[in-house]
Amino acid sequence: MRKYFSLIAIAIFFIGFAQKPQVQVKRATIAFLNVENLWDTIPSADYIDGTLPINHPNFHRSVPIDSLKFLPVTEEYKGQWSDDLLIGKKVIRYQNLADDFTPKSAKNYNSKVYQTKLANESKVISELGYQYTKTLPAIVGLIEVENRQVIQDLIKQPALNKVEWGIVHYNSYDARGIDVAVIYQKKRFTVTDSYKKEVVNYNDEGRRSYTRDVLVVKGLLDGEKVAVFMNHWPSRSGGEAASAPRRNAAAAVLKAEMDKIRAEEPDRLLFAMGDFNDDPVNVSLTKHLGAVGDKKELSEERPYYNLMYKMFKSGVASLGYRDAPNLFDQIIVSKNALSDTLQKNYSVYKAEVYAPSYLITPDGQYKGYPYRSWAGDTFTGGYSDHFPSLVVLQKEFTPAQ
Repeated sequence: MRKYFSLIAIAIFFIGFAQKPQVQVKRATIAFLNVENLWDTIPSADYIDGTLPINHPNFHRSVPIDSLKFLPVTEEYKGQWSDDLLIGKKVIRYQNLADDFTPKSAKNYNSKVYQTKLANESKVISELGYQYTKTLPAIVGLIEVENRQVIQDLIKQPALNKVEWGIVHYNSYDARGIDVAVIYQKKRFTVTDSYKKEVVNYNDEGRRSYTRDVLVVKGLLDGEKVAVFMNHWPSRSGGEAASAPRRNAAAAVLKAEMDKIRAEEPDRLLFAMGDFNDDPVNVSLTKHLGAVGDKKELSEERPYYNLMYKMFKSGVASLGYRDAPNLFDQIIVSKNALSDTLQKNYSVYKAEVYAPSYLITPDGQYKGYPYRSWAGDTFTGGYSDHFPSLVVLQKEFTPAQ
């Protein structure tokens, strides 16, 4: 009888062990790509309908120039371009170089070239983080998109249309009309709020110098609170030193918004990413944003960690600017996104600049640089003048029984 009860106990033990949930690892990729002038082939202008709410998609939209004659205009606006100043007005804003990416331009930018661009960019996006997650990225930032339509065309590409994508995009007042945007897998990320923060700069004559906004997207990634800040800071046009104040101003805007959200929601994970047009060691990032490159330097006063700082120090680059390697494409995270061990909540597992061989120029003057789409007015068939960057998050995951 004793032997009988012992056998029952052993059986119960093994049954209980077999029924114990097996802990697995769940991963998600957050990434971004400079799509190098992803334009459609139609000359366009901005139409601002200030009678709509500022966050309405049609408050500020890109429209074909040929359609402007059908849209009501209340005045020929000559003031500064800012959402708040345009409330109640219906106005048109013409873009610089509106005909640059059209069939009639020197680029001969036709439907065939446009479709190649879409296929190329979608291929890259589909691969970001795949070797770690075996799936498409959950959140992707886009830099240098012309309008919402090109984003809609992009996510319909065969490389991406396996999942349902959402779009967050607002038109900026950048002189050329280029914007930043975010696409996301709807099954994995739920947007709870989105808005843009204006970066105000002035030129030497005291006139506004218009640049891209900082795009802020808050939401739930697989149920966890995150915020993404997409950036495309002012270029180094005019020289690095002369243009530095413009990037410092962008850094101040980004820091103010990150600090605000962090103070309101200390548990939310923050991811600032984009083309900063500065390296991780430049003062815009180290001083004005306060991003550190060593985890030992993290504190309540300096809570942001640059995932690309050590990469830059080791020689990693994301582009070549004026024949010099730079790492402008960076991801900066709040310190609560870092952990040395696997946790029940998301933390950083891996960050990298993605540079497979097909994204690298194989020969010639720019050998080793990103395989860009354009050499002057000639379409090369390439992908981008920047390598994309990504961060992979991971956490414990117990499958439903």
